[in-house]
Amino acid sequence: MAEKRFNWLLLLPPVIFVSLGLAFAFGLSRENPDELPSALLETAAPALDLPALLPDTPAPGPDDLTAPGVKLVNFWASWCGPCRAEHPTLTRLADAGVPIIGVNYKDNPDNARSFLSELGNPYAKIGTDESGRAAIDWGLYGVPETYVIDGEGKILLRYPGPVTQRVLEERVLPVIEAAGGSLALD
Repeated sequence: MAEKRFNWLLLLPPVIFVSLGLAFAFGLSRENPDELPSALLETAAPALDLPALLPDTPAPGPDDLTAPGVKLVNFWASWCGPCRAEHPTLTRLADAGVPIIGVNYKDNPDNARSFLSELGNPYAKIGTDESGRAAIDWGLYGVPETYVIDGEGKILLRYPGPVTQRVLEERVLPVIEAAGGSLALD
């Protein structure tokens, strides 16, 4: 009589199913599931050596990230709907004295200039990252994405998505204030 052998391949679907279930459970059990981790937190921000987007606004240079005081680095594009939505909040921050370094990501320069002409320019310095190389160095997931940088050039916060009023109050302002910055937002 022939001996029946167990087919180990029959265990493959249940093992895959359980593994995926554990991965999903782990993802949902994180403290803040909306938060994407960043390996760059609490480390020196990557250098920004980019060409200027506008003739009357300088591009960020090597010393801008380590200049005294808290500053923001904001990656944006004219084709990005959420970038348009966050623009008034960035303008309020700039009006309150927060220096914002803009990085225009993989955009047509004429479209980017039109975007700023229409909505206003909240950026103290602005460069263009047409190739996306700077975005790779910063670990960008997509636009908009904003980083809070301290006076030593260290990344204190990475926020993926539009900086809305709620995000400003709950996430960005506490980090700015903890780093010694003070704001008088109207």
